[in-house]
Amino acid sequence: MSHFDHFVGTRPVADRHAFDVGALTAWLTQNMQGFCGPLAVEMFKGGQSNPTYKLITPGASYVLRAKPAAAAQLLPSAHAIEREFTVMRGLHGTDVAVPRMHVLCEDESVIGRTFYVMECMQGRVLWDQSLPGMAPAQRSAIYDEMNRVLAALHTVKFADRGLASYGKPGNYFARQIGRWSKQYLASITQPIEEMDRLMQWLPAHMPASARDENQVSIVHGDFRLDNLMFHPGEPRIIAVLDWELSTLGHPLADLGYHCMAWHVPPALGRGIAGQDLAALGIPSENDYIQRYCERTKMATPEALRADWNFYLAYGMFRVAAILQGIAKRVEAGTASSAQAKASGEGARPMAQLAWSFAQHG
Repeated sequence: MSHFDHFVGTRPVADRHAFDVGALTAWLTQNMQGFCGPLAVEMFKGGQSNPTYKLITPGASYVLRAKPAAAAQLLPSAHAIEREFTVMRGLHGTDVAVPRMHVLCEDESVIGRTFYVMECMQGRVLWDQSLPGMAPAQRSAIYDEMNRVLAALHTVKFADRGLASYGKPGNYFARQIGRWSKQYLASITQPIEEMDRLMQWLPAHMPASARDENQVSIVHGDFRLDNLMFHPGEPRIIAVLDWELSTLGHPLADLGYHCMAWHVPPALGRGIAGQDLAALGIPSENDYIQRYCERTKMATPEALRADWNFYLAYGMFRVAAILQGIAKRVEAGTASSAQAKASGEGARPMAQLAWSFAQHG
């Protein structure tokens, strides 16, 4: 999960992330249409997971995403660069805006790891969910656009885009709860009692809507405001970024994760809990869900509300497991950013918040 990843300025490439720029230049000259050196490389700041570089040539700039130089991989599917490339290439040209994919290189002899190169988008990444400095109507437009794109993602005919085999069919929540339980257990630094309870409670309290095998869509896995790039001057998303947790799955997992923002205080994560939403022009969670239901025609808001605590508890449990993975990497000395320590410390309060929703479930 690459918090703090996108386009927050660049820095020189640190030694441990460096690679042979000459070898990359030669490969791109041969394999990428329109590429013309000389090439300069910088690194985007932040990122917990897959290092992201800016490639600068006289004619154009590109973005390169690579696997880490020495991956401290807790999960075999971590750092799945090839999957990011596949899903964005498949979605290009749909109502889900993504950068254009140029080329994927799985030959590790070129720069020492798998990488891909994509279009470099110029736009705004909005970090603070309360959107400071905007007028209420602007905030309202940003939130509605976010809702539109999530609904578009969940209704895209993925098989027509060559993505029919992008994930396993069926049992999505059961498999995910199992996966993140295993991830958590592999990365305990200090035991968290609420995680033990959630690992029991979630499989036992899965609502019928979560078991509905006809509900299959592409799920992004990390759909939130700061993984979206907006047009520089319009409330229009020009790129959905950070697809490394995407797969075929249950759309309500994405929606529940996305709507956690309404319940998470700013101190614990990127959230808007406790803010005066009406004054800000930000929709209530109920209104937001209603709009999503109108757009997707998948469920009624009433049916969703009946099961909502499960989806929130699941989303928060998953985040707590991810944060605990970061805490383990901090302990092992392999976490790649200064924010990692703060993220890791969020595992316990996030698990406690998840358990409070489970108890009302």
